[in-house]
Amino acid sequence: MTVLYVIICGIIQGIFEFLPVSSFGHVTVLKSVFEMEQVGGLLMEAMLHLGTAVAVILYFRKDFLRILAEYAGMIRDIYFNLKVLLQGRKGNSNVAYRKIVMGTYRRFAVLILISFVPTALLGASVRRLAALAAVSSLLPGIFFLITGIFLLVTDISHAGGSKMPRDTFYGDAVWMGIAQGISAFPGLSRCGLTICTGALCGMDRRFAIKYSYIMSVPAVIGAFFAEVPGFRHAQMTVGLGFTYFLGMLVAGVTGYFTIRFLLKLLQNTKMRYFAIYCFIIGAFALSGSMI
Repeated sequence: MTVLYVIICGIIQGIFEFLPVSSFGHVTVLKSVFEMEQVGGLLMEAMLHLGTAVAVILYFRKDFLRILAEYAGMIRDIYFNLKVLLQGRKGNSNVAYRKIVMGTYRRFAVLILISFVPTALLGASVRRLAALAAVSSLLPGIFFLITGIFLLVTDISHAGGSKMPRDTFYGDAVWMGIAQGISAFPGLSRCGLTICTGALCGMDRRFAIKYSYIMSVPAVIGAFFAEVPGFRHAQMTVGLGFTYFLGMLVAGVTGYFTIRFLLKLLQNTKMRYFAIYCFIIGAFALSGSMI
């Protein structure tokens, strides 16, 4: 594995993570072009995503701080209600229970938490299949085409609505989590699948985009810790670990300086254009696998 290869992967991750065209799929196709082997399986991919997750946290830092505050508030209110319940059983309290889910940000925090559950379950179930798909020269191309079809259908159907956190159902959050969970495969765009799912559930496009990126952070952190044992791989060396860290750093820095522009591009560009791009990359990947 060359340093140049990892730097290019980091740049690709930092750019394409914020567009509905599968950064993992691009890295996989690049691996085939460079004829590189990924020692440690999904570890490098997890670290690349961790780099861009930091960019997401910095960009949406006010939202993250507010969401964390709401989680703390919910824990405090749940504890208060438990105290009221216990005191009530003794007949010593007439204090009313506190409402747990109230306000826009608290509901958004709950939606993120609900979405994480199917993402974690699916991610744990398919992570090894995703690793096998990453070494295939055929599957990433097929998944790119599937992403393109999903984007095109969503665009043609004019899916989308005006739903904001207060209007979003918990069932919608489950579907968002499922979309994120199955996007573990290279070529299936996490961004594309979740934003299109949000649109199909009637969400406002800007809210669906924010939802998509904020919900990615706990999933990325969880995926990273799931791959940490890869550092004990027989072929892992200090130099290789440093190379992975370099890729994460490049992805984070690239993402930090491009996220604002790319999210505006995503907000203002029709999904059909991203679909066409996915069809082109998918055709290229498939043609390369047949040579």
